[in-house]
Order: sequence, then structure tokens, then C-alpha cells
Amino acid sequence: MSDAQTPFQTLLDIDQRCRALAAGLPSQQATMQTWSGIGFRMGERLFVAPMGEVGEVLHEPRYTLLPGVKSWVKGVANVRGRLLPVMDLCGFFGAELSPLRKQRRVLVVDHRDVFAGLTVDEVFGMQHFPVDTFSEQLPLLEASIQPFIHGVFQREQAWLVFSPHALAQHQRFLDVAY
Repeated sequence: MSDAQTPFQTLLDIDQRCRALAAGLPSQQATMQTWSGIGFRMGERLFVAPMGEVGEVLHEPRYTLLPGVKSWVKGVANVRGRLLPVMDLCGFFGAELSPLRKQRRVLVVDHRDVFAGLTVDEVFGMQHFPVDTFSEQLPLLEASIQPFIHGVFQREQAWLVFSPHALAQHQRFLDVAY
């Protein structure tokens, strides 16, 4: 017989040439596990709240003052037809809000029966931290804030992990009337 290839042998030749010229698979890159949250500032401290614990971030809305409530209760605002109690988070912890109103934001917490807005000095948006930078060893903190801090991430500065859900369940936060 002649040297003519069968169709099957031709396909095998094509397969071998393709495999010889094919680029290799991309190298597996090591992925770093990260933790994400909403970064914000109260005074000089940086905080981060878990993503699932903040419903939304708002500019400070107009609110109506309420009589007979503690000084850290700013008032109540109408947000898309729903009444939102607005709380001064700095005031709750015994500090003062920054006088720069344009930077203030409200973190909305909707947990169980609590729907509230927490006014903070500034919000930095979503923050991502490598998981290995987390520590449960807390820096020296005031006793009033300790129950709501669940750890710290280290970057250039310490970012305290603040739990709005823990705050929403705390009796001192729920007791707003004099």
C-alpha cells in the first residue's frame, strides 16, 4: 500500500501538533483570605462593622427632636416611609461628634426588633483585611465600648471590629427614655 495516512492518523497528527504548540495552564496563584466590613471613624479611632450587620449607609437625614429621651438620641427621621430613630453613637459612648457635618454618616442597623440609625463621624466604605491580621487581643479601651468590640485588625492603625448587632441587643442602648 501507499504512504497515505488514514483520516484517523491525520487527526492524531493534528492532536500531537496542537499539544506541542499549546500554552501551559496558568500557574496557581496563592489566594489570600480576606474579611470585609464597613469602615468608619468615631473621634480618632477607626472601626469596622461586619458587612452583614449594616443594612445601609446614609447621609445624615433631617430628623425631628423627641422629648424625654437621653441626649444621645438625636431624633426620628422618615427614610422612604419608615421611621428611623437616629442615635449619636459618639454621644452614647460619652464622646462628641465631629463638628464637620458634611462627613457624618448614619449606619442603619435592622436587627430583630431594632431599626436604628447610628450617626458616626465619617464612613470609609468597604474595607478588606487579610484574615491573618486579626487579633482578639484588644488595646486598652473604655469599659463602655468593650462589650461591642470583638477583635482588632492591624494595618497602619488598629481597626476595631464593632458589632452593631451586639449594640442593638444591649439594654443600655435600648433604654432611651429618662
